[in-house]
Amino acid sequence: MRKRLIQIFGFLISSLGWLFVLCTMAMDYWRITQLGGQGGSFIIKVAWYWSNLWKDCFTDSTAVTNCRDFPVLWSVTYYVQGTRGLLMCGLALGFFGVTLCFVGMECTYIGGGETIKDKLLFSGAVFHFCGGVSDIAGYCLYINRVARTAFAPSIGPGVLRYDLGPPIFLGLVGAFLIMFGAVLYAVTVCRVICPQSRVVEIYGGGGRTYMAPYSRGRTLYNGYYRPSRQYDSYYYGSRRSNSSKISKLSQTAPTKLSDRDAFV
Repeated sequence: MRKRLIQIFGFLISSLGWLFVLCTMAMDYWRITQLGGQGGSFIIKVAWYWSNLWKDCFTDSTAVTNCRDFPVLWSVTYYVQGTRGLLMCGLALGFFGVTLCFVGMECTYIGGGETIKDKLLFSGAVFHFCGGVSDIAGYCLYINRVARTAFAPSIGPGVLRYDLGPPIFLGLVGAFLIMFGAVLYAVTVCRVICPQSRVVEIYGGGGRTYMAPYSRGRTLYNGYYRPSRQYDSYYYGSRRSNSSKISKLSQTAPTKLSDRDAFV
């Protein structure tokens, strides 16, 4: 019962994190900055510049927004391309992870036996963990680019210092939720990673006795309670001699039939 609850909780957490990352792909305000309205001026004029993975936009004080879509793929800035690729890769890995984990969960009736379902669940956990790492790498690449410009001691004319927007934080939370769900999955199937030793346990009397299983060429008798070697030759030699004598007698002794047996 505990295993089933942990798996359901991990499925909900990892799926929620995957949805968070998916939503950030289409959200605005990945980076944002504002101009005007500072220094106590009587005429307040505020303008916002913001960007996402697909366009750059400008919003003035009258709430009119003008946007410029990014051009074709090979002419986009390198860090935007890298962020797109890493997030899409993480989403693809997360999709396979959700599918495998759903099939391998104990509360579902598809996927085969218990061992096969545990292996499927562990594979889904690996997919989730790799997808979460890919998502974090994409967000960190974007953050690094924004932070380098924001904290630079001197920038060129016309270059703006941007701040991080809400999609970055939402995506990081989603990536950590995906990785946490993968850890929960792995905990429930840890015996796949570290199989238990095959030990025969005998309960008797007032205590417990552990007996090693039978192995090739070794039994409980000759492995642990073997007789002393000084009796081996006598024991095995007498047994061979007796058996050989009996076999020879059975081969050489003539078989005689009495008159009564012949008549019958």
